[in-house]
Amino acid sequence: MFTGIVQAIGHIAAREPQGEDLRLRLHCGELPLADVQLGDSIAVNGVCLTVVELPGDGFWADVSRESLDKTTLNQLPVNSRVNLEKAMTPTTRLGGHLVSGHIDGVGDVVGRQPVGRAVEFTLQAPADLSKYIASKGSICVDGISLTVNAVRGNLFDLMIVPHTLQATTLASCRPGQQVNLEVDIIARYLERLLLGDRAATPESAGLTREFLAQHGFIK
Repeated sequence: MFTGIVQAIGHIAAREPQGEDLRLRLHCGELPLADVQLGDSIAVNGVCLTVVELPGDGFWADVSRESLDKTTLNQLPVNSRVNLEKAMTPTTRLGGHLVSGHIDGVGDVVGRQPVGRAVEFTLQAPADLSKYIASKGSICVDGISLTVNAVRGNLFDLMIVPHTLQATTLASCRPGQQVNLEVDIIARYLERLLLGDRAATPESAGLTREFLAQHGFIK
């Protein structure tokens, strides 16, 4: 588990195709690695990766076909800057929110504009993720725990303060880029709980307006 508080900006130092998947070497910048061991988890742009080698200035990690298909890691060339966070411990401050490192989908950056010293980003989420995104709720974007400022359909706004711009890759993020999205883990589990016994049926399509009306959640 992670908190979505980025600890350092690193970069991709090497990419080695391994059949249908990939092995990445990450240079970790200022991320301290003295307490990292083989098998530990580190989030790279929000993607939970397992440390398989520790060459000294970074680490190697294997990226599965599933992760390549569901995240932006397959798009990033060598020297791409990435957000890094080591897995939380029982004594870690939860400065962001609970983040699993399991990406739900890829979103598109469609707007960026200054608002005072902050920057407002507008992102477009995949249609099937929109129901999990709520105004003033939490979302993880490229490994960064952020608060949703407003929601309009599958568009949502983020107000990024100067510190977050400086401490993450958002400073260089521009419209046209894609980012990894992980919705609030509570929202995913809440959906399954509300489905009740229907969650065990293969044909269950998740929560629908008809289901919510039938069970008295909406009129």
